[in-house]
Amino acid sequence: MPRPLGELEDAVMTRVWQWNRPVTVREVLEDLQQERSIAYTTVMTVMDNLHQKGWVRREAEGRAYRYTAVSTRAAYSAALMNEAWSTSDNPAAALVAFFGMMSAEQREALRDAVHIVQPAEPAAQSAPEPAPETVPEAPAAGPAADPTAEPTAPADPAAEGDSGGRSAEPGR
Repeated sequence: MPRPLGELEDAVMTRVWQWNRPVTVREVLEDLQQERSIAYTTVMTVMDNLHQKGWVRREAEGRAYRYTAVSTRAAYSAALMNEAWSTSDNPAAALVAFFGMMSAEQREALRDAVHIVQPAEPAAQSAPEPAPETVPEAPAAGPAADPTAEPTAPADPAAEGDSGGRSAEPGR
């Protein structure tokens, strides 16, 4: 499980993720200097630390390195969420609280994500339920009323009066 990135590590990784290409310390430095005063050696140390931690890979180019992200920000965020959720003493309550903090747009994104990862049920295994308006108001009698019903033994005429539509077989 990844530890959360520090503030400066996150600022560096944000650029690496956004640019989505090999970057140099100089490029990251120049972009960071638009927001804060920072030294070249500081950015170089942070990028070296990120390499040592496995967040970036690097390839030598002359006397410098070009750094590339090993994974995406989405994968990083997912790992952090998974760690937080799995360490909870009540994961279901943690999820409910988390979902309660989400905006409508985030909940919609969650629904979309669940549809993507949730396996589709094969049509042969799961027959769709009829729409409420197609359900008959009173149950029809006889085996022809429900073509998907399991065949049952012939009904006992003596028990037919109070079976309430249920099978007279034990355990059913």
